[in-house]
Amino acid sequence: MPRLHRAFALIGLLLLTQSAAAEKLRLVADAWPPFTDATLVNGGLATDIVSTALARAGYASDFEQVPWARALLGVTEGRYDVLINAWYTDERTKLGKFSGEYLVNRVRFLKRKDAPIEFNNLQQLHTYPIAVVRGYAYSPAFDEDPSFQKIPVHSFAMAVRMVAADRVKLTLEDEYVARYYLAREPAKVRNAVEFLPKPLSENGLHILVSLKNPKHEQIVAGFDRAIAAMKADGSYERLLKQHGM
Repeated sequence: MPRLHRAFALIGLLLLTQSAAAEKLRLVADAWPPFTDATLVNGGLATDIVSTALARAGYASDFEQVPWARALLGVTEGRYDVLINAWYTDERTKLGKFSGEYLVNRVRFLKRKDAPIEFNNLQQLHTYPIAVVRGYAYSPAFDEDPSFQKIPVHSFAMAVRMVAADRVKLTLEDEYVARYYLAREPAKVRNAVEFLPKPLSENGLHILVSLKNPKHEQIVAGFDRAIAAMKADGSYERLLKQHGM
């Protein structure tokens, strides 16, 4: 009888392990420090917040870092469950379920310091070539305006070097992201550029849960509840401070 009990216990443990494995969510993001980056503590601020909130909602997770286009395609096809760092667009609602915002990104233009460019309204910038990262959404007004001269590039680092070299007149990025990368650029690049004072937009950062996951509604609801609880108990603020925000 004891052997039978042990056998049932082992079977139960196996089933629980398989169930937990089945619930493990596949998180994905591109390299976007200080928010998402596999080389940073706990994958960066956004990765840390998201994985912590999901764990509090009852979901274990694994994080994989891939280029943005591959991350978005993987969520579309269901190879990944959760895109960590998504800004809201109507088009993306066809791919996944958005959570509420858990961070806010302030997007600003950068120019050469010696360029006499002013920004009070978007129409003022129509005549300037602007480097943009392929696949990124910055703001509906900017993204959907066909009058802009957008030059697609692979990364912000490439874009800001093009601005410094006067190959384009402007680029744009979240302010914290831009400062992170500029700190790692040569002084020749870093000292050649500056932010325009007026921000383009402030965008809420969300998770996007693949519609291919049959529990996408449940995952988002659990995540949103966990974020609210983290803000209420102070753990959200502690994570911000741990990542220097």
